[in-house]
Amino acid sequence: MRATKLKAFPDVLRYFVLDPELGQLQYFVHEHGKSQKPRGSLPLIGASVVQSDEAPHMFIVNSFNGELYKLRASDAKEQQFWMNQLQACARRHSDSSAKVWKFKGSDEHLSVERTTGGSQEVLGSSSSGRSRSVSLLPPASSSPGIQRHLACPGTPSNIVTITHHKSPAAARRAKNQYPGRLLEVKEVMSQAEGQQKNLVQSIESLPTRGPLSCLDQDLLLLKATSAATLSCLGECLNILQQTQTHSQPQASQPNHTRSPPSDGVPVWSVPKMPSGEHLKNGGPHSAEPSPVLRKKSPAHGAEQHPAGLEVVSPSEEVTDMEDSDEEDLGVLDDQRSIILHLLSQLKLGMDLTRVVLPTFILEKRSLLEMYANFMAHPDMFLSITAGATAEDRIVRFVEYYLTAFHEGRKGAVAKKPYNPALGETFHCSWEVPRDRVRPLRSQGPREPASRGPNNTQQQDDPSGTECYRVRFVAEQVSHHPPVSGFYCECPERSMFVNTHVWTRSKFMGMSIGVSMIGEGTLCLLEHDEEYVFTLPCAYARSILTMPWVELGGKVTINCAKSGYSATVTFHTKPFYGGKVHRVTAEIKHNPTNTIVCKAQGEWNGTLEFTYSSGETKVIDTTKLPIIKKKLRPVEKQGRNESRRLWQHVTKSLKEGNIDKATEHKHRLEERQRGEERQRAADNSPWTPKYFSKKEEGWIYHNTLWKSH
Repeated sequence: MRATKLKAFPDVLRYFVLDPELGQLQYFVHEHGKSQKPRGSLPLIGASVVQSDEAPHMFIVNSFNGELYKLRASDAKEQQFWMNQLQACARRHSDSSAKVWKFKGSDEHLSVERTTGGSQEVLGSSSSGRSRSVSLLPPASSSPGIQRHLACPGTPSNIVTITHHKSPAAARRAKNQYPGRLLEVKEVMSQAEGQQKNLVQSIESLPTRGPLSCLDQDLLLLKATSAATLSCLGECLNILQQTQTHSQPQASQPNHTRSPPSDGVPVWSVPKMPSGEHLKNGGPHSAEPSPVLRKKSPAHGAEQHPAGLEVVSPSEEVTDMEDSDEEDLGVLDDQRSIILHLLSQLKLGMDLTRVVLPTFILEKRSLLEMYANFMAHPDMFLSITAGATAEDRIVRFVEYYLTAFHEGRKGAVAKKPYNPALGETFHCSWEVPRDRVRPLRSQGPREPASRGPNNTQQQDDPSGTECYRVRFVAEQVSHHPPVSGFYCECPERSMFVNTHVWTRSKFMGMSIGVSMIGEGTLCLLEHDEEYVFTLPCAYARSILTMPWVELGGKVTINCAKSGYSATVTFHTKPFYGGKVHRVTAEIKHNPTNTIVCKAQGEWNGTLEFTYSSGETKVIDTTKLPIIKKKLRPVEKQGRNESRRLWQHVTKSLKEGNIDKATEHKHRLEERQRGEERQRAADNSPWTPKYFSKKEEGWIYHNTLWKSH
C-alpha cells in the first residue's frame, strides 16, 4: 500500500492510504490511527482519473457514483505517478468486477440499426457531481516511493475536506450485520433485475409507430436510467462483498498477518497488470531504445522482404482530390432515440470494442486513412533529420507532432472513422518538393506558391519538380483487440516511423473515451537516433446535443541516445469555464535538467514556441499548407484496401442514404465473421501481410534499417 499526508485545511492534515487489494483510497485523521478503521474511503472501481486545469498539478478522481475528488500534487512527476497508480488500481478492479457482476441476458455484441433517414451523430457529455479537493505535498522523507510528508509553503487553502464520518461503534455493528444484510440486498437486486427485464421486454414489444412506440424518448430514457441504476447498485454490492471477503480472515488471523513492515510505513504493492497494459498512455517508458527497432548486425541476419508482398508503383498513383471535410452534426429526434436506445444497453466503464454503433455517426474514411492524414505536412516531417544538433532535431519533431493532429482529426467534428477489417490495408505517398525541406527556426513561415481550396498546395505537375517521395502503408493486424500498424519512410532522407496503436473505447456515462494504447518510433538513420513517442486519448462529448471531440492526456517523446525528452499535455476542458483544445509542451535535456523549449496553444489553432535562446515562433495550424497524398484509383486497388473495401458505404453516406450504408456495412461485417469462422474451422491463425509481432509491438517487415 501507498501512504501519504494530504492537506485538507490550512493547518489540518489527513493521512491517506491507497489500498490496491480493496481498490480504495482511504483516509485517516491521524497517522497513528491507520491501524483503525479508515475515517472515509473512495472506491476506485469504475473510477476515472483525469488531469485538471483548475490549478497546477491537479487531477480529478471521478468515482462511479458521480462524486469528483480533486487532488493536487507537489510537482508534475508526483502528479503523473499518482495518476498512473490510481488508474492502474481502478482498471484492475473494474475489469475484475465486470467478470463478477453480469446481468442475465446481456449481450456484448450490441447492434443498433437505423430505421429512418437523417444525418450523422456521435457521443459525449459532461456530468455534474459533488466536488472535493485535497493537495498532495512534496516528500520530506529520505525514502522515496514510500511516504509523503507535509512541507509545501504556498499551498492553496481553499480546499474542501472529505467527510463520510462513521463512529467505531457503528462500524462494528455494520460489520457484524454484513452477511445477513448482503443476502437481503442480493435478493432485492435479483427481484429488481427481473422487474427491469420485464420492463425492457414490455417497451420493446410496443409498435415502432403510433402514439406510444418503443422509440418514445421518455421510454428510452426510462430504460437507460433503470439499467444504469441497476449497474451502479451491482457495483456497490460487489464492493461490499469484496470488503466482507477481505475483512473476515482478519478477524480470525493474528494481527501480524497484514501488519506493515517494521518501520511502520505501509509498503506500496503495484497491482499486476495484463500484459498489454504497459503500453498505456502516460505510463513509464524505458530510457533504452526500443528493442524491436534496434539495428541487427549482419551476423544475426536481417529479415528479408517477404515474397509476394504488393509493391505500389508511383506511376499508378494519382493525387487525392476527394473532399474529406465532415459537416457538423445536428441531432435529429429519431437519431437521439437511437442513441438513447444504445445507452440503455451499456454499463459504466463498459468496453465498446465489440459494440456496433449506428451508421449515421460514421465519417467517410477508415481509421487507417485517418492515421495517414496525420502526415499531411510531410515537409515538416522530412525537416526533422536536417537539424544540425540533437536539440534542433527534437524541437523539430515536437513542432511536427503538435501540428499533425488538426488535419488527421479534421478539427473537432465528432464522428467515428470506420473500424478497419482484419487484414485491411491502406497505401499512399506524398511528393515533397526539395526546396520545401529546409530549416524551420532560422527562416520565417513558408508560404506556398499557390493555394487551392481547403488551403491545399497546388501540384499540377509534381513529377516535373525534384521531389522526395514519402511512402505510407497501414494494416489492421488484429481485430480483438483492434490493433493497427502503420509505417512511413523516406529512403532518400534515411528516416522512417513505425507505429502500432490499440484503440480501446470505454463508455463513461454520457461520453466516450478512446485510449490510443501503443507507441511509435521515429528512426533517423543518419544520426543513429530513435525517438519513442505515445499518442493522446480522444473524448467524444455532448452525445444528445451537439457532439464534439477533444484530445486529452499526457504523451511523451524520448531519445535515449541524445538524452532529450519532451512531455506534451493535451488539456481537456474543465467542467466550469476554461478553453477547449489546449495543449502545452516542454522539451528537456535530461543530463543537465535544462528546459530548451516550451510550447502552448491549441492543437487545431495557433501554437507558440519559446526557445531557450529567448526566440519565439508562432505556427497557425489552420494556415499551414497541406500536401495532398497520392494513391491508386479505387479500381486499381487491392480487394482489402480501405477505399475499395468501404467504397459502397462511403458512397451511400455521401448520398445521405443511411439505410443503404448500414446494409453495405452489415455485409462487410458478416463477411469478416464468416472468414473468422472459416479460419477457426481450419485451425489456421491469421497472419498479417506487412507487419510481424515483435515482443509487445508490431514491426513492418522491411524497415529501412534492414537495408543499411
